[in-house]
Amino acid sequence: MPLDDTNSMPDPLVDLSLTGATGPGGAIRVRTSDFLVDEIPLYDPCGSGEHLYLGIQKEGMPHHEMVSVLCRHFGVGERAIGHAGMKDRHAVTRQAVSVHLPGREAPAVELRHPRMGILWVARHANKLKRGHSRGNRFSIRLRDIDPLSAPAIWQRLRQLERTGVPDAFGPQRFGYRRNTHRLGRLLLERRWDDLVQELLGDSGSPFPERQRERRALASRGEWAASEPMWSRHDRHELMVLRALMRGASAERAIRAVGQATTELWTSALQSAVFNAVLARRLADGTLASLHAGDVACIHEGGACFAVTEEALALAAPDPQSLHARLSRLEISPTGPMHGERMMAPGGDAARAEAEACASMGIEPSLFAAGPDAPKGLRRPLRVPLTSPEIASGLDEHGAFVRLAFDLPPGAFATVVLRECVGPVRDAASAAGSPPSADGEVDGARAGDAPSDATPDPQSPAETG
Repeated sequence: MPLDDTNSMPDPLVDLSLTGATGPGGAIRVRTSDFLVDEIPLYDPCGSGEHLYLGIQKEGMPHHEMVSVLCRHFGVGERAIGHAGMKDRHAVTRQAVSVHLPGREAPAVELRHPRMGILWVARHANKLKRGHSRGNRFSIRLRDIDPLSAPAIWQRLRQLERTGVPDAFGPQRFGYRRNTHRLGRLLLERRWDDLVQELLGDSGSPFPERQRERRALASRGEWAASEPMWSRHDRHELMVLRALMRGASAERAIRAVGQATTELWTSALQSAVFNAVLARRLADGTLASLHAGDVACIHEGGACFAVTEEALALAAPDPQSLHARLSRLEISPTGPMHGERMMAPGGDAARAEAEACASMGIEPSLFAAGPDAPKGLRRPLRVPLTSPEIASGLDEHGAFVRLAFDLPPGAFATVVLRECVGPVRDAASAAGSPPSADGEVDGARAGDAPSDATPDPQSPAETG
């Protein structure tokens, strides 16, 4: 298969809106302090145990750098560090992190770092793992926007509180070249040479013009000449390049990026298929309805169940009917995160999910074979938004509208912003910084690949 076949894959983002918002737009992340994320804990540390829990605040720092700082300070390897989810790079974020220190006290020397600090310390019995949070509290100041637009934005925010938010994956999941789903497809198809070309070369997905010379050299196999032209932000490209310079095969060079990164690529392909299913439900107006064959999830706890004709027949006035539970945002329909353990739908839902895979040029079976195959799970097509707030005014940096709200793990704040004000400009990306990984600010849901991410150029992140 030629590499060009992946370039024909459709854009992975959802371009439809539940609210129909088309403006007033605005800009996010003009300053890192304009984007605040507070992780909502699932539980409190018990006060004793082998794991030291830390309340971490960081600003303008990618996840991998935070982990590196902690590893050096405590003298441990990366496996000793636990977290509920990766947080956005271009933001001020607060989250819990665990460090495995069996039989050891924390170093007496205080951790000092210009962009990171420890807010609190406590002991607990288990490692903090992905999904061990209730979600995130976002407080986001939009710039380049008329403060008088706040009442209209507030109406849309309240609408989302009533109906739920489309649980789409935002642009962070697909990287600054919007191609991580293509990397995931090439990985699962084991097309190693094509994967190297997509990552490093000049014949794959679009790339910034400043990279043209280095990519042209890499396309010709001139690895050593290309290597000095990449920056420290291009971690994955440099890992692969340096492995190739040592004489590694294409497969071994790709493996140099590590399992966490290859899982992100695979997750991006899953996410692209999910977004295609979600877009169809938005177009059909069925985001908040259930049909026989659907798989529904219970938001509290995440359990899934098959929807049957018999269950749908229960009349809406009954508070336990599916219709009543849908209206209370207690349950929602789900979409696929394909893998061998994913609960399969039936009827029209199964056909729609097969068509979404076909639109990406793949078969669902691709997710169930080989060493990189994901486990799979169902993801709700909408999620609750709670505790909304809005404010507007002027500060020392100019006019702003501030939106605040809570989202569950794995949901993207940028999707909420798009529903409230239409497309927004990400000032951090516009300034040339690699996009962050986060909804992946978010913690990933249990069973999800690390969402929504690392803040490197090829990593999707915002948990939003």
